[in-house]
Amino acid sequence: MARKIGVYAVLAYVLYGLFFYWYLFYFAHTKLPFEYQGTQADPATFLNGRELMLSEEYSKIKNLLFFLSTPFEWLFYLFILLFGLSKAFKRWAESSSKYKILQIAIYVIWLSFFAFIATFPLNYISYSLSKMYHISTQTFPSWMKDELIDFWVNYGTMLIIVPILYWVMKKSKKRWWLYAWLLSIPFTIFMMFLQPVVIDPLYNDFYPLKNKELETKILTMANKAHIPANHVYEVNMAEKTNAMNAYVTGIGSNARIVLWDTTLDRLSDNQILFIMAHEMCHYVEKHIYFGIAGYLLLSLIGLYLTYRIMNWAVKRWGRELKISDVRDIRSLPLFLLIISVLLFASSPLTNLASRYEESRADRYAINMTKDPTDAIGSFQKLTRSGLSQVNPPLLVKIFRYDHPTMLERIAMLEEYEVKHRN
Repeated sequence: MARKIGVYAVLAYVLYGLFFYWYLFYFAHTKLPFEYQGTQADPATFLNGRELMLSEEYSKIKNLLFFLSTPFEWLFYLFILLFGLSKAFKRWAESSSKYKILQIAIYVIWLSFFAFIATFPLNYISYSLSKMYHISTQTFPSWMKDELIDFWVNYGTMLIIVPILYWVMKKSKKRWWLYAWLLSIPFTIFMMFLQPVVIDPLYNDFYPLKNKELETKILTMANKAHIPANHVYEVNMAEKTNAMNAYVTGIGSNARIVLWDTTLDRLSDNQILFIMAHEMCHYVEKHIYFGIAGYLLLSLIGLYLTYRIMNWAVKRWGRELKISDVRDIRSLPLFLLIISVLLFASSPLTNLASRYEESRADRYAINMTKDPTDAIGSFQKLTRSGLSQVNPPLLVKIFRYDHPTMLERIAMLEEYEVKHRN
């Protein structure tokens, strides 16, 4: 039976991959609707022929890698269970230490190591693709360093979550999902507070904006929006990428507005002010806090569904999966598999909510700056720097885009421009 489950899983993955290959390369089209052709949203008006071709090529391959990566993770966890590796990890852990907490730490390091090795090829392909299309400027040693930082940050996080999760499972067989969720609330808030000052600096150097004249303009705008900001931060990304970005991170006193140095180098001051106004909207309208509340609500539903699905799966296929009890550490790959599936399934909803907030931020920014020419120019440059699709296929937009498409964003700015010109 275990062999049959494995064969069916591989067959399903292959068919899934073939479907998305057909969808992205043969079925889906990114041609603009007639009414947008020739407008400022038309990439043919601001990209040359080579850039248009590279944008289509890069986007198709990148999107295919995205759709292949997450189900590959599911396949990995399933095979860890079917091949008895989860059972072996537990045996190795028990033979290495008599202390329960160390046994869990050893089990998690084995599972994390195998996951790192299994997913490395796809991650490397994604990195190589970015290098090939001149999106990434990062050297292999630098990229490998980031991969290893990812590994240890994820391992450290798991080392906090997993012992508590299985302790709660043993304390309450029927309510562990609720107690685990209640404990996750302070942990989530703490991690959001910690992110900008502890985790992010592991990857890059952050410092106050060097251009003091521009910083004064940004802080003046922030003051008009009643935002108590004293600094705008820049981060050195030029040694890693040609893409541009800006974002808001953290909560409370640790909240930061961050600009990539690539953005500072390639956009004019007015274009940067538009982007900053966009980011300020997230603070003004408390999008970060709505995001945390939405995440906690979805995590409550997700943990309950995980509880029900795990019990059902162990009851039906416990022998094949080498799991005798949900509360056994051997069930961790099953827990992670179900969580990953639920996250992927909920991504259309979370992306939709995010696109709504980003759309509001665009409108807030243009109403504050009243400069559609520079706003449109900033989006055109962002598109060029990342070889982004202006009008991506529907499934790509649903599952990948947490921002409106560039077609939607530039079209909104053009409407604003026409309205105020009249």
